[in-house]
Amino acid sequence: MFERLREDIQSVFHRDPAARNMFEVLTCYPGMHAIWLHRVGHALWVRDCKWLARLVSNFGRWMTGIEIHPGATIGRRFFIDHGMGIVIGETAEIGDDVTLYQGVTLGGTSWNKGKRHPTLEDGVVVGAGAKVLGPFTVGAGAKIGSNAVVTKAVPAGATAVGIPGRIIVRPEEGSEVEARRKAMAEKIGFDAYGVSGDMPDPVARAIGQMLDHLQAVDERLEGMCGALTKLGSDYSGKALPALPEEDFVEPAAATPSDIGPH
Repeated sequence: MFERLREDIQSVFHRDPAARNMFEVLTCYPGMHAIWLHRVGHALWVRDCKWLARLVSNFGRWMTGIEIHPGATIGRRFFIDHGMGIVIGETAEIGDDVTLYQGVTLGGTSWNKGKRHPTLEDGVVVGAGAKVLGPFTVGAGAKIGSNAVVTKAVPAGATAVGIPGRIIVRPEEGSEVEARRKAMAEKIGFDAYGVSGDMPDPVARAIGQMLDHLQAVDERLEGMCGALTKLGSDYSGKALPALPEEDFVEPAAATPSDIGPH
């Protein structure tokens, strides 16, 4: 039990930069409280204490604004950020290291008995306000964008956005390109945070294409330097200078006191 508790706390520090200390996490994170109450409710549910399990679930909903049916199966290091308005249905199955943001619904599309809620495999991230509806699987490491409505299976490592949810990046399409862009960005000293193919942003796409171009130019220059060396040249290419991080920070708006008297 204490090992699971320690894992829960560490998962908060790993995924929420606002977390400052253990006492704050224990007392001020409703997502954690909802998970702990669910574990109690689920233990009662599997022991056929259905009414008492639902009572614990209802108490957790009242305390945290997060509704988790006691029949839902949840893995280790599950993290709920903010959490208000989250609904997780009875037959939902959640793997390890899954993250949900506020307003997420893991719901069903049928009144039939049996499996009617989604399965989220390990490492899935579901953005704020997203609705994942139906008895299908969201593959390991997949991402679901904010406010998306997903009613079909999502492959492992893919990203789904929009209404209805559509796959905008598949692992075979994005992983190699993304890794190459990240390597080039690190080489020239540029923080590629947010410059990702799974973000339908024209500026991000343009920067991504620039990184692709820089990668091609860099490879060509390395080839030319190698050819010159083989011909006996003592030419040695210099390392690229790092780009100052402050050059990519938007300057703060000037205040009247900064401008001075008119």
